[in-house]
Amino acid sequence: MSDDAVPDLRASDADRERVAEVLREALAEGRLDMAEFDDRLDAAYKARTYGELAPLTRDLPTPGATAVSFVKEPVRGGGWADRITGGEGSSTGAVAILSGFERRGRWTVPRRFSCFTFMGGGELDLREADFADREVVINCVAVMGGVQVVVPPGVEVVVRGVGVMGAFEHPRDDAPPEPGAPRVVIGGFAFWGGVGVERKLPRAERKRLKEQRRLDRGR
Repeated sequence: MSDDAVPDLRASDADRERVAEVLREALAEGRLDMAEFDDRLDAAYKARTYGELAPLTRDLPTPGATAVSFVKEPVRGGGWADRITGGEGSSTGAVAILSGFERRGRWTVPRRFSCFTFMGGGELDLREADFADREVVINCVAVMGGVQVVVPPGVEVVVRGVGVMGAFEHPRDDAPPEPGAPRVVIGGFAFWGGVGVERKLPRAERKRLKEQRRLDRGR
């Protein structure tokens, strides 16, 4: 089994409980405040794979071996080249009929991803995602439903969808794409529904900026 496959392995109840114990220890030592603890603990008990557990204790000391101590995540050099894999996508589509779907965290966006919602909703969060190619196409069909696409800063977004008593929303900012960043083309059809696109910082970057602001206020 390759190292890259390890994060996709299913976690057990014992794995989740070991991560929860690390979080409780961090709370007792003052490494986490109550809000952070609650968020991470909730995520730990909802986690299905080792890859979902790993980020919850990555910045915490973990005495002994834990469920995530052996999870080896791909090392990134900080550039977009590390996130354009040239491989296959984690999944090629999603459907929500009177229900919902989401793709978030570490996943690989395929060259073409198709999704359909009928009186339901979906979220595609690309902030932590890898990309199978330099350009990926996301085709959305929303009928009395909606799809929200979240992209990180620097990614080029092209919206080509058609809305009939519905809409395809463009990102609010018009910042130029970063060199080497992937291009995300969003198309499809919305009838009494909508497809929205928004830019958000990755969670790690938001946390870093929050901590920096806290340190600046303390000076």
